[in-house]
Amino acid sequence: MLVSAKEMLNKAREGKYAVGQFNINNLEWTKAILLTAQENNSPVILGVSEGAGKYMCGYKTVVGMVKGMIEELGITIPVALHLDHGSFDGAKACIEAGFSSVMFDGSHYPIEENIAKTKELVATCNELGLSLEAEVGSIGGEEDGVVGAGECADPDECKSIADLGVTMLAAGIGNIHGKYPENWAGLSFETLEAVKNKVGDMPLVLHGGTGIPEDMIKKAISLGVAKINVNTECQLAFQEATRKYIEAGKDQEGKGFDPRKLLAPGFEAIKATVKEKMELFGSINKA
Repeated sequence: MLVSAKEMLNKAREGKYAVGQFNINNLEWTKAILLTAQENNSPVILGVSEGAGKYMCGYKTVVGMVKGMIEELGITIPVALHLDHGSFDGAKACIEAGFSSVMFDGSHYPIEENIAKTKELVATCNELGLSLEAEVGSIGGEEDGVVGAGECADPDECKSIADLGVTMLAAGIGNIHGKYPENWAGLSFETLEAVKNKVGDMPLVLHGGTGIPEDMIKKAISLGVAKINVNTECQLAFQEATRKYIEAGKDQEGKGFDPRKLLAPGFEAIKATVKEKMELFGSINKA
Protein backbone atom coordinates (compact mmCIF):
# COMPACT_ATOMS: atom_id res chain seq x y z
CA MET A 1 0.00 0.00 0.00
CA LEU A 2 0.98 3.62 -0.41
CA VAL A 3 1.87 5.63 2.69
CA SER A 4 2.32 9.25 3.63
CA ALA A 5 5.94 10.39 3.62
CA LYS A 6 5.59 11.90 7.09
CA GLU A 7 6.79 8.98 9.20
CA MET A 8 9.69 8.03 6.94
CA LEU A 9 10.94 11.62 6.83
CA ASN A 10 10.66 12.13 10.57
CA LYS A 11 12.69 8.93 11.08
CA ALA A 12 15.25 10.13 8.52
CA ARG A 13 15.61 13.52 10.22
CA GLU A 14 16.12 11.89 13.60
CA GLY A 15 18.52 9.29 12.19
CA LYS A 16 20.57 11.83 10.18
CA TYR A 17 19.96 10.23 6.79
CA ALA A 18 17.77 11.16 3.82
CA VAL A 19 15.06 9.35 1.88
CA GLY A 20 15.48 9.49 -1.87
CA GLN A 21 12.74 10.73 -4.15
CA PHE A 22 13.23 9.19 -7.58
CA ASN A 23 11.01 10.46 -10.37
CA ILE A 24 9.16 7.91 -12.49
CA ASN A 25 8.29 8.22 -16.17
CA ASN A 26 7.12 4.77 -17.22
CA LEU A 27 6.70 1.15 -16.11
CA GLU A 28 10.41 0.29 -16.35
CA TRP A 29 11.51 3.23 -14.19
CA THR A 30 8.87 2.45 -11.56
CA LYS A 31 9.70 -1.24 -11.42
CA ALA A 32 13.45 -0.59 -11.21
CA ILE A 33 13.07 1.86 -8.32
CA LEU A 34 10.64 -0.31 -6.36
CA LEU A 35 12.77 -3.44 -6.72
CA THR A 36 15.95 -1.59 -5.72
CA ALA A 37 14.27 -0.10 -2.65
CA GLN A 38 12.98 -3.53 -1.64
CA GLU A 39 16.36 -5.21 -2.19
CA ASN A 40 18.05 -2.59 -0.03
CA ASN A 41 15.31 -2.35 2.60
CA SER A 42 15.03 1.38 2.03
CA PRO A 43 11.95 3.59 2.21
CA VAL A 44 11.36 5.38 -1.08
CA ILE A 45 9.37 8.23 -2.58
CA LEU A 46 8.20 7.96 -6.18
CA GLY A 47 8.05 11.44 -7.68
CA VAL A 48 5.67 12.29 -10.51
CA SER A 49 5.81 15.62 -12.32
CA GLU A 50 2.65 16.93 -13.91
CA GLY A 51 4.18 16.34 -17.34
CA ALA A 52 5.07 12.74 -16.51
CA GLY A 53 1.58 12.21 -15.13
CA LYS A 54 0.06 13.32 -18.42
CA TYR A 55 2.51 11.16 -20.38
CA MET A 56 1.47 8.10 -18.36
CA CYS A 57 -2.22 8.70 -19.26
CA GLY A 58 -3.17 10.57 -16.11
CA TYR A 59 -2.86 10.40 -12.34
CA LYS A 60 -5.37 7.58 -11.86
CA THR A 61 -3.36 5.43 -14.26
CA VAL A 62 -0.18 6.19 -12.31
CA VAL A 63 -1.84 5.25 -9.02
CA GLY A 64 -3.17 2.02 -10.50
CA MET A 65 0.21 1.08 -11.96
CA VAL A 66 2.12 1.75 -8.75
CA LYS A 67 -0.39 -0.02 -6.50
CA GLY A 68 -0.46 -2.98 -8.86
CA MET A 69 3.33 -3.24 -8.86
CA ILE A 70 3.53 -3.04 -5.08
CA GLU A 71 1.16 -5.98 -4.84
CA GLU A 72 2.52 -8.08 -7.72
CA LEU A 73 6.20 -7.57 -6.79
CA GLY A 74 5.63 -8.19 -3.08
CA ILE A 75 6.93 -4.76 -2.05
CA THR A 76 6.88 -4.36 1.73
CA ILE A 77 9.05 -1.28 2.29
CA PRO A 78 7.29 2.11 2.80
CA VAL A 79 6.41 3.72 -0.54
CA ALA A 80 5.01 7.23 -0.96
CA LEU A 81 3.60 8.36 -4.31
CA HIS A 82 4.32 12.07 -4.51
CA LEU A 83 3.41 14.87 -6.90
CA ASP A 84 6.59 16.82 -7.72
CA HIS A 85 6.43 20.61 -8.25
CA GLY A 86 2.68 20.54 -8.47
CA SER A 87 0.40 23.44 -9.25
CA PHE A 88 -2.52 24.15 -6.93
CA ASP A 89 -4.97 22.43 -9.30
CA GLY A 90 -2.50 19.61 -9.95
CA ALA A 91 -2.18 18.93 -6.23
CA LYS A 92 -5.96 18.73 -5.90
CA ALA A 93 -6.17 16.35 -8.86
CA CYS A 94 -3.51 14.04 -7.40
CA ILE A 95 -5.23 14.00 -4.02
CA GLU A 96 -8.46 12.98 -5.74
CA ALA A 97 -6.65 10.32 -7.80
CA GLY A 98 -5.17 8.61 -4.72
CA PHE A 99 -1.62 9.94 -4.33
CA SER A 100 -0.32 9.57 -0.78
CA SER A 101 1.76 12.77 -0.89
CA VAL A 102 1.78 16.01 -2.87
CA MET A 103 3.99 19.01 -3.38
CA PHE A 104 2.48 22.40 -3.99
CA ASP A 105 5.11 24.66 -5.52
CA GLY A 106 3.90 28.14 -4.71
CA SER A 107 7.38 29.66 -4.82
CA HIS A 108 6.56 31.76 -7.89
CA TYR A 109 3.63 33.46 -6.14
CA PRO A 110 3.90 36.43 -3.79
CA ILE A 111 4.42 35.00 -0.29
CA GLU A 112 0.87 35.97 0.79
CA GLU A 113 -0.65 33.91 -2.04
CA ASN A 114 1.75 31.04 -1.41
CA ILE A 115 0.61 31.01 2.22
CA ALA A 116 -3.11 31.14 1.35
CA LYS A 117 -2.98 28.30 -1.17
CA THR A 118 -0.71 26.17 0.99
CA LYS A 119 -2.99 26.67 4.01
CA GLU A 120 -5.97 25.31 2.06
CA LEU A 121 -4.01 22.22 1.02
CA VAL A 122 -2.76 21.65 4.57
CA ALA A 123 -6.36 21.32 5.75
CA THR A 124 -7.21 18.83 3.01
CA CYS A 125 -4.07 16.73 3.49
CA ASN A 126 -4.47 16.63 7.27
CA GLU A 127 -8.05 15.41 6.88
CA LEU A 128 -6.98 12.61 4.51
CA GLY A 129 -3.69 11.69 6.22
CA LEU A 130 -1.49 12.74 3.29
CA SER A 131 1.90 14.42 3.42
CA LEU A 132 2.39 17.87 1.92
CA GLU A 133 5.56 19.54 0.67
CA ALA A 134 5.76 23.29 0.17
CA GLU A 135 8.47 25.44 -1.42
CA VAL A 136 9.98 28.84 -0.70
CA GLY A 137 12.65 30.30 -2.98
CA SER A 138 12.50 28.69 -6.42
CA ILE A 139 14.90 25.96 -7.47
CA GLY A 140 17.11 26.98 -10.39
CA GLY A 141 17.05 25.46 -13.87
CA GLU A 142 14.16 23.74 -15.64
CA GLU A 143 12.46 20.43 -14.96
CA ASP A 144 9.55 19.32 -17.09
CA GLY A 145 8.52 22.87 -17.92
CA VAL A 146 8.90 24.21 -14.38
CA VAL A 147 11.49 26.99 -14.45
CA GLY A 148 13.17 28.56 -11.43
CA ALA A 149 15.77 31.28 -11.09
CA GLY A 150 17.49 29.56 -8.19
CA GLU A 151 17.30 32.30 -5.59
CA CYS A 152 17.94 31.53 -1.94
CA ALA A 153 14.88 31.37 0.29
CA ASP A 154 14.02 33.98 2.90
CA PRO A 155 14.17 32.19 6.29
CA ASP A 156 11.30 34.26 7.68
CA GLU A 157 9.10 33.30 4.72
CA CYS A 158 10.10 29.69 5.30
CA LYS A 159 8.86 29.95 8.89
CA SER A 160 5.57 31.44 7.71
CA ILE A 161 4.99 28.44 5.45
CA ALA A 162 6.26 25.89 7.99
CA ASP A 163 3.95 27.27 10.68
CA LEU A 164 0.97 26.32 8.50
CA GLY A 165 1.65 22.68 9.33
CA VAL A 166 3.17 21.33 6.12
CA THR A 167 5.00 18.01 6.40
CA MET A 168 8.23 19.09 4.71
CA LEU A 169 9.73 22.21 3.24
CA ALA A 170 11.81 22.75 0.12
CA ALA A 171 13.91 25.88 0.55
CA GLY A 172 16.01 27.23 -2.29
CA ILE A 173 19.68 27.25 -1.23
CA GLY A 174 21.37 27.70 -4.59
CA ASN A 175 20.44 24.24 -5.90
CA ILE A 176 19.25 23.76 -9.48
CA HIS A 177 17.56 21.15 -11.63
CA GLY A 178 19.54 19.42 -14.35
CA LYS A 179 23.31 19.48 -14.72
CA TYR A 180 25.23 21.96 -12.59
CA PRO A 181 27.35 24.44 -14.57
CA GLU A 182 31.10 24.62 -14.01
CA ASN A 183 30.77 28.06 -12.43
CA TRP A 184 28.13 26.93 -9.91
CA ALA A 185 28.79 28.59 -6.55
CA GLY A 186 27.64 25.59 -4.52
CA LEU A 187 24.95 25.25 -1.87
CA SER A 188 24.39 28.12 0.53
CA PHE A 189 24.76 26.40 3.90
CA GLU A 190 24.40 29.78 5.57
CA THR A 191 20.86 29.94 4.16
CA LEU A 192 20.16 26.32 5.09
CA GLU A 193 21.29 26.88 8.69
CA ALA A 194 19.17 30.02 8.94
CA VAL A 195 16.12 28.17 7.62
CA LYS A 196 16.76 25.28 10.01
CA ASN A 197 16.93 27.67 12.94
CA LYS A 198 13.58 29.17 11.95
CA VAL A 199 11.60 25.99 11.22
CA GLY A 200 13.04 23.74 13.93
CA ASP A 201 12.58 20.00 13.45
CA MET A 202 10.63 20.16 10.20
CA PRO A 203 12.18 17.82 7.57
CA LEU A 204 13.82 19.84 4.80
CA VAL A 205 13.97 18.87 1.12
CA LEU A 206 16.88 19.23 -1.29
CA HIS A 207 15.84 19.36 -4.93
CA GLY A 208 18.32 18.96 -7.78
CA GLY A 209 20.25 16.12 -6.13
CA THR A 210 22.07 15.18 -9.34
CA GLY A 211 25.64 16.44 -9.45
CA ILE A 212 25.89 17.86 -5.93
CA PRO A 213 29.22 16.74 -4.43
CA GLU A 214 29.05 14.04 -1.76
CA ASP A 215 30.45 16.27 0.97
CA MET A 216 27.72 18.85 0.33
CA ILE A 217 25.04 16.14 0.36
CA LYS A 218 26.27 14.86 3.72
CA LYS A 219 26.51 18.35 5.21
CA ALA A 220 22.98 19.17 4.01
CA ILE A 221 21.69 16.00 5.71
CA SER A 222 23.45 17.00 8.94
CA LEU A 223 21.57 20.32 8.80
CA GLY A 224 18.10 18.82 8.57
CA VAL A 225 17.64 17.69 4.97
CA ALA A 226 15.63 14.45 5.12
CA LYS A 227 14.50 14.11 1.49
CA ILE A 228 16.66 14.45 -1.62
CA ASN A 229 15.25 14.46 -5.14
CA VAL A 230 17.00 12.67 -8.00
CA ASN A 231 15.76 12.77 -11.58
CA THR A 232 18.39 13.92 -14.08
CA GLU A 233 20.91 11.29 -13.01
CA CYS A 234 18.42 8.49 -13.71
CA GLN A 235 17.55 10.06 -17.05
CA LEU A 236 21.20 10.23 -18.08
CA ALA A 237 21.91 6.67 -16.94
CA PHE A 238 18.89 5.32 -18.82
CA GLN A 239 19.81 7.27 -21.95
CA GLU A 240 23.44 6.15 -21.98
CA ALA A 241 22.69 2.48 -21.36
CA THR A 242 20.04 2.40 -24.08
CA ARG A 243 22.28 4.26 -26.54
CA LYS A 244 25.09 1.76 -26.09
CA TYR A 245 22.70 -1.13 -26.60
CA ILE A 246 21.35 0.33 -29.84
CA GLU A 247 24.80 1.22 -31.19
CA ALA A 248 25.94 -2.35 -30.56
CA GLY A 249 23.13 -3.52 -32.85
CA LYS A 250 21.67 -5.77 -30.17
CA ASP A 251 18.14 -4.49 -30.60
CA GLN A 252 17.64 -6.53 -33.78
CA GLU A 253 19.38 -9.91 -33.55
CA GLY A 254 17.53 -11.03 -36.67
CA LYS A 255 14.19 -11.14 -34.88
CA GLY A 256 12.95 -7.59 -35.27
CA PHE A 257 12.45 -4.93 -32.62
CA ASP A 258 11.78 -6.16 -29.06
CA PRO A 259 11.04 -3.26 -26.67
CA ARG A 260 11.65 -5.48 -23.64
CA LYS A 261 15.22 -6.12 -24.73
CA LEU A 262 15.79 -2.51 -25.77
CA LEU A 263 14.66 -1.13 -22.39
CA ALA A 264 16.45 -3.76 -20.27
CA PRO A 265 19.85 -1.96 -20.17
CA GLY A 266 18.17 1.29 -19.08
CA PHE A 267 16.24 -0.61 -16.42
CA GLU A 268 19.48 -2.00 -14.96
CA ALA A 269 21.16 1.41 -15.18
CA ILE A 270 18.40 3.00 -13.12
CA LYS A 271 18.64 0.24 -10.51
CA ALA A 272 22.38 0.86 -10.17
CA THR A 273 21.89 4.63 -9.93
CA VAL A 274 19.17 4.35 -7.30
CA LYS A 275 21.23 1.98 -5.16
CA GLU A 276 24.24 4.31 -5.35
CA LYS A 277 22.12 7.24 -4.20
CA MET A 278 20.51 5.26 -1.40
CA GLU A 279 23.96 4.36 -0.13
CA LEU A 280 25.03 8.02 -0.25
CA PHE A 281 21.85 9.21 1.47
CA GLY A 282 22.23 6.54 4.17
CA SER A 283 18.72 5.13 3.75
CA ILE A 284 19.68 1.47 3.18
CA ASN A 285 18.27 -0.88 5.86
CA LYS A 286 16.19 1.95 7.31
CA ALA A 287 12.75 0.74 6.21
